[in-house]
Amino acid sequence: MTKATKLLSALPPPQRQHLMTLAREVSFREDSRIFEAGGRADRFWVIRSGAVSLDQQVTTVQRVVVATLGAGDLLGWSWLFPPYHWDFGAEAFSRVRAYEFEAQPVLKLCEEDPALGLSLVRIVAEILAHRLETTRVKLLEQYGMHRRRAI
Repeated sequence: MTKATKLLSALPPPQRQHLMTLAREVSFREDSRIFEAGGRADRFWVIRSGAVSLDQQVTTVQRVVVATLGAGDLLGWSWLFPPYHWDFGAEAFSRVRAYEFEAQPVLKLCEEDPALGLSLVRIVAEILAHRLETTRVKLLEQYGMHRRRAI
């Protein structure tokens, strides 16, 4: 499995500087919910420190953690794709500091700077492909453990 792509470090320096003009520093307390699956996706974050768990609700009382994100990782991609609703939930596993970006100004910036827009979409696609692979592996491991217990 390849190493996860880090959004900001993957952007060329001039494009990174352009995007960072829209960044706002935020923090989340440990155990706080950042967003819920199905909610409106109108922003994203790049984690500076701490850890965030991405989860999927599988029953009314059970959530399954599908990924854990840390420093440099992109949190949230649903802002880029209609219908702009979160696919997963996210919770701060520890105290988290992050750069927050509102979707609309970023999308406007991408229209004004097509090279930045193309770079951003390519990097997010690479991140999505990596996350899909890690989620697939995690689900196969879960299924394998469950199946072994049933035998």
